[in-house]
Amino acid sequence: MRSRSTPPEPAARPGGGVRGRGSGRVPMAGLTCYKPGKRSRMFYSVREYRGRKGEPKGIGWRDLRNLLVRAHIQLDGPIVLVWDNLRTHLVEPMRQFIADHADWLTVFQLPSYSPDLNPQEGIWSLVKRDIGNLAAADLGQITRAVKRKLIMVQYRPEVINGCLAGTGLALDE
Repeated sequence: MRSRSTPPEPAARPGGGVRGRGSGRVPMAGLTCYKPGKRSRMFYSVREYRGRKGEPKGIGWRDLRNLLVRAHIQLDGPIVLVWDNLRTHLVEPMRQFIADHADWLTVFQLPSYSPDLNPQEGIWSLVKRDIGNLAAADLGQITRAVKRKLIMVQYRPEVINGCLAGTGLALDE
């Protein structure tokens, strides 16, 4: 699982992202799910950040917790979670949540600096490629474009499988 933030309207900025006039972001978190013999699934969470006082800037540990609980309920089974070393994944409340739910949640950390092993990075690449040339009138238009692309991916398990294949990893039963 990996969370990302898609900033609005293009204007190149050092560090990889883009920023537009005014403040605003579209933070995202996603969870790609694979099980041999079953259809691959993807769960996601998207929010808008408009730069207002007291508004969360990104996806926090509570958002990740809620995403995991939602996936657990819909998948109706245990989850083996493989994720990177994003700070939100490592905070104490998240660690406590994982420990409290060890009956259905097992977590393995990816090595540092290994996005090539994370299938969710393939999903983010597809989303960003699709909205990269969007001349959005406002942040809401970007949010709608991101959600539309994520919904399209959700209903195409072969695309999700392609993101796993892109890592070079394989599932064993």
